[in-house]
Amino acid sequence: MTQSATAPAANDTPAAETDTSASDTLASLLKAAGDPLRLQILAILAQNSYGVSELARIFDVRQSGMSHHLKLLTAAGLTTSRREGNSIYYRRTMVLPDHPLADLQQALFHSVDQLATEPAIDAQCRAIGDERAQASKQFFADNAHKFRAQQDLIASYPVYGEQVAQLLSNTPFKSRHLALEVGPGQGEFLPALAKRFAHVVALDSADAMLEHSREAATQARLSNVEFIHGDTSSLAQHRVLADGIVMNMVLHHTPSPADIFKDLSAALTPGGALIVTELCRHEQDWARENCGDLWQGFEPADLTQWAEDAGLEDGQSMYIALRNGFQVQLRQFFKRV
Repeated sequence: MTQSATAPAANDTPAAETDTSASDTLASLLKAAGDPLRLQILAILAQNSYGVSELARIFDVRQSGMSHHLKLLTAAGLTTSRREGNSIYYRRTMVLPDHPLADLQQALFHSVDQLATEPAIDAQCRAIGDERAQASKQFFADNAHKFRAQQDLIASYPVYGEQVAQLLSNTPFKSRHLALEVGPGQGEFLPALAKRFAHVVALDSADAMLEHSREAATQARLSNVEFIHGDTSSLAQHRVLADGIVMNMVLHHTPSPADIFKDLSAALTPGGALIVTELCRHEQDWARENCGDLWQGFEPADLTQWAEDAGLEDGQSMYIALRNGFQVQLRQFFKRV
């Protein structure tokens, strides 16, 4: 039977239904934003992910109450969650340009980012970050002697090393005076940097791992490598300003990836390049216990957003699928001039 010209097509949504849906979405967003505590939650979730119990601790509220607030924020599309082992972590969602309320959502986030957080809240956030960092450092201190075997369970250096070296060679550096490698591990990539740059700095927060890098550099007879024991927040203190920075399989061990991008952007010369090799998001929980991972990889969009917030622009990207089910993303970013 021929459909009437005035009847809506089978896949069309009646205008009244569309309007109701849009109104419901708007009302949900406004309701979620209409509470001072929820606005503060959005503020601290801009740069880090936290679990329900961590957020309850930060804001000194009951966990059940915090769960209610997060439910409203997530239903409104303002936060998103992901499972990390046995825990669920929340972070602020990214604004999608084609979302019908994208402009309002962006304006809300911009306003939230102007809010000053209370000193007690900042102190709790720092305390949680310090606890995460200490747990990661302790893992590497206890397992430095078997790190290579554990790393090989996921992605061994030969899987991505050649591609990183090729990308490094193809990157148009304005100068090759100084290169920085964050978390050099066994020191396997140091020869590639030492050959292409006049000076190289190797930075690691775990002294036991840094010793492995020193031994590798000695064996390779590298005379232009300096070793610094510390994390990326110490780069300013050491006055490191690099033309190129490489970070291989490090980010998923760090307490606050967004802060890492900001620290590295500050340590880059204008026009300088950051090359990141990192796991894509996965659901293999055993990696957290066996390899000291704080995060089960990242969505490519996560790295893009953190880089953009830090004043970096996207460059080339490459994705390597591994036989054990993991996928590695090789990313290039440039410091805006």
